[in-house]
Amino acid sequence: MRSALLCLMACLVLPAVAPAQAPIFNISPQDSTITFSVKASVAIVGKFEKWEASMTFPSTDVSTGVTDIKISADTVDTGSGMKDGKLKSKDFFNAKEDPYITFHSTKIVQTGPATFDLPGTFTIRGVSKPETLTFTLADMAAARAAGEGEIKGTMAFDRKEYGMTSGIPFIKIADRVEVTVNLKAKRVSGPPLVLKQ
Repeated sequence: MRSALLCLMACLVLPAVAPAQAPIFNISPQDSTITFSVKASVAIVGKFEKWEASMTFPSTDVSTGVTDIKISADTVDTGSGMKDGKLKSKDFFNAKEDPYITFHSTKIVQTGPATFDLPGTFTIRGVSKPETLTFTLADMAAARAAGEGEIKGTMAFDRKEYGMTSGIPFIKIADRVEVTVNLKAKRVSGPPLVLKQ
């Protein structure tokens, strides 16, 4: 009885410990794009029609951010059926056997007032390697005021390191592939992130 009374008194006197709030962001696919380009004798520029992206934060510390991007490889669109077919084939994306291209990062490193590095794991054709996605926030002041903003990320990789050693008939293509991720994100609940000025 005494222990129950002490427990009740402690509950009344001691403040309740509320779980720390974390910011929650929503990424709008309608206002976002994922594109790529490769230097070639005939320009190769394309986008992906179907993909998912998320950025989650367990706290207001921006460094704790977790980023996931999942792209459906067979939705590649270069505007050319021949190029799309070749890119989906086993020589490139191997979309039938490895349907998803993914990027997973568990850390964000703020490198400047509006720039961030996201070191993570990039997977394509079932091959995973460490790569870094570099993000730039378009308008820091507006993002702070409105709780939303546009971030542009870029990443480059060597296609041959992922087993894409073939070419495209009659087209000379470079090994370096540049990926651009433009995301429109909005904080839908929770406090704002703490960022360096």
